[in-house]
Amino acid sequence: MIVITGATGQLGRLVIDALAEKVPASELIAAVRSPEKAQDLQARGMTLRTADYSQPETLRSALRGADKVLLISSSEVGQRVAQHQAVIDAAKAEGVRFIAYTSLLHADTSPLALADEHRATEALITASGIPYAILRNGWYTENYAASIAPALAHQAFIGAAGEGRIASAARKDYAAAAAEVMTRDDQAGKIYELAGDDSYTLAEFSAEIARQSGQPVEYVNLTPAAFAEALKTAGLPEAFAGLLADSDAGAAQGALFDDSRGLSQLTGRPTTPFAEVIKAALAK
Repeated sequence: MIVITGATGQLGRLVIDALAEKVPASELIAAVRSPEKAQDLQARGMTLRTADYSQPETLRSALRGADKVLLISSSEVGQRVAQHQAVIDAAKAEGVRFIAYTSLLHADTSPLALADEHRATEALITASGIPYAILRNGWYTENYAASIAPALAHQAFIGAAGEGRIASAARKDYAAAAAEVMTRDDQAGKIYELAGDDSYTLAEFSAEIARQSGQPVEYVNLTPAAFAEALKTAGLPEAFAGLLADSDAGAAQGALFDDSRGLSQLTGRPTTPFAEVIKAALAK
């Protein structure tokens, strides 16, 4: 039995789909905060269980009988370490034999503020004694594609990544990697650095938006502080705006670049080109 936590999240649902192509639905347990939002998974033959990272009392029953657990990192920045600790404790108490975790690219050395909680979680998993694999996911191309609409509206794509190259991939690529790791038997102790096959600067990303849309879009590079302020003005919470600005500043230092092709090697297929993600976003 394989448990997928956060199974109704943007990555979780893609992982579920990828796993369903490899194993019978009856071997999959979708652990979700709100089961009423996942009735479609139950209809597909999967087991549905309530699991709330912030309610540890829900976790042991959610993981009961599991051989393997995919711990998809919480989206609640600032609370992740305690939440992940609760899942790890439940996994250990229930005798889970393998746990995989979705971490961050080069988490051990990354300058990104986002890396702190991932490093801490990796340490907790290592200390737990449960055989594990770490999936250090690079940036999702969708993170930048989400800014296409305002970029077209203002004829400007703003950021703070300078000339830093970003080797992102589509969420479905990372989901496919997770499915591979969860269905193989030789994964204990593996740490994967996962990133896209191709890379781009935000100026190149902006130029591709312009090329495909037929509308002018220029990249405007800001200081991290100015970028954070612009994001707050656009309505993002201050803490989240700060994290995005910090991530762009890290990208300027190469923190979102990796050319090892570990992702495509793991999945056995090329990663999704960033131009395809832009095309899909424009089609919406």
